[in-house]
Amino acid sequence: MSKKLLFSSAIMLLTVGMSAQSIVETTPENRNVVLEEFTGIHCTFCPDGHAIAQALKDGDPENVFLVNVHAGGYATPNAGEPDFRTPFGAAIDGQSGLAGYPAGTVNRQNFPGLEQGAAGATAMGRANWGTAADIVTAEASYVNTAVEANIDVSTNEMTIHVETYFTGDSPVATNKLNVYILQNNTTGPQTGGGAGDNYVHQHRLIDMPTGQWGVDLTATTTGSFDDRTIVYPIPTDNNGVPVELADLEVVVSIAEGEQFIVSGNGASPTFSGITAANEVNLRTIADIAAQCNPEVGTTINVQNLGQDPITSLDITYNINGGTDATYTFTGNVTSLQSVDIELPAIPFTSQALNTINVAIADDENNANNTIDTTFEEATQGAGNVVVTIDADQYATEISWNIKDSSGSTVAGETLTDANDSTTTVYNVSLDAADCYTFEIIDSYGDGILGGGGVSLIDINGVEHFPFSGAYGSGSRVQFGADGVLGTPDSDLVGISMYPNPSTQGFFNIVNAEDADVVIYDLTGRKVRNLKKISSNKKIDTNRMPTGTYFVTITKDGAEITEKLIVQ
Repeated sequence: MSKKLLFSSAIMLLTVGMSAQSIVETTPENRNVVLEEFTGIHCTFCPDGHAIAQALKDGDPENVFLVNVHAGGYATPNAGEPDFRTPFGAAIDGQSGLAGYPAGTVNRQNFPGLEQGAAGATAMGRANWGTAADIVTAEASYVNTAVEANIDVSTNEMTIHVETYFTGDSPVATNKLNVYILQNNTTGPQTGGGAGDNYVHQHRLIDMPTGQWGVDLTATTTGSFDDRTIVYPIPTDNNGVPVELADLEVVVSIAEGEQFIVSGNGASPTFSGITAANEVNLRTIADIAAQCNPEVGTTINVQNLGQDPITSLDITYNINGGTDATYTFTGNVTSLQSVDIELPAIPFTSQALNTINVAIADDENNANNTIDTTFEEATQGAGNVVVTIDADQYATEISWNIKDSSGSTVAGETLTDANDSTTTVYNVSLDAADCYTFEIIDSYGDGILGGGGVSLIDINGVEHFPFSGAYGSGSRVQFGADGVLGTPDSDLVGISMYPNPSTQGFFNIVNAEDADVVIYDLTGRKVRNLKKISSNKKIDTNRMPTGTYFVTITKDGAEITEKLIVQ
């Protein structure tokens, strides 16, 4: 369950006032860069922006600080995708005047001639960030700031210590102190990143404990010093995305109101409250899709909750209580760091529902030393299968393939402009009994829009991949085929119905030109009777009560009956 924090009550700010500075410099310095980059997981060119920003950081790590703000339409996740947005991103994005993504503001400052949008905007295209950063770091700052942070793992709290010293007079009576909480190394989807769902997101804004626009600094003349401590209860997740303590980062900035950022700074937290010397947390195990392969492995995530590094770890695992297999991990996992460990595939005897069990050796807390997950046996069908693709207007983004157990492609195609907003049916003959993998790929990463979708069924009606367009950048499923071809009447080969269940007030019957269709309810009452339908007939279900029906399709004397669910 996602934990939501109320910033007015969950954050403790302790202002020490004019106590002696300990971490901030009191001699004049030049300005530091705070680059707020506006990005999203469905933005094709955003990975290029990430690379440009990171190069600026790597070139001047002590003076450049990055904040990646997921906001706008490209940041909206599809079904099953992580949501990297925050309550703060839209307002920061909105005031920048951006005209496209990726965009970025360097210190929320306008640089005439470098604007991405209208004159006066602070947003710039990625090609101009470096120029703006050079301008900022060459200018004197009237205020210095420094930050340090510590995470107490026993209380799950971060203590953030910020000091601010004015080496000159501020032109405004009140400055704003902003604190950003960022998370690095988050694996997730990214269009255009070349890594699919395994793109590594860095400097991702997850919270602002000082609120949308920061807290007031009212002493802003030469020699003014502000010392404050913020106690931040760390949530377990943000929008369902887990918070990783080892990957957190803090950036602070001093602004004139809600826009112009004078300067900033940043820090990675230190850690306290780790009492165990040797404590391994067997934290997660990857979900396993339905399988027809005779051997299966998985991936586990192991976290070090102890003081000593994990350099070697023996892992024991089995499937359905069968013979144990052992895998030894070697590496160097330091305190609070975690690592994904891929366990090699092992043989097993398949059941309708299978369980893979994983265990590690005893340590100082054995409660987190075992983990398991279940997976189903893949569907088994005939050697003739039918791939149906109801494409949107971006059909060229779609490709599909079927591979055998050796990884060889036995069928597949990339759609063309001719397939835009049309339904295409592929009849595939699989003449060898085998475990096959069907894969649907979307190069843009947004699936099929507008109610379209993809299905894979065999000619006996066994559904291997249900009709759906919500597959993001892609999806795959294993299924078994017996290699027996052409068992149903050839006149009915390739006929398919979708979506089923019908949830949008209609369903389509494909490849049934000139067929007669009769729909019965569970009592046997005839509710629809259609003659000589078209090859891609859209049948309205709005007047049919929710429930289960049977659809009989007759063509040239051959007949099949399919179950239809109306929701």
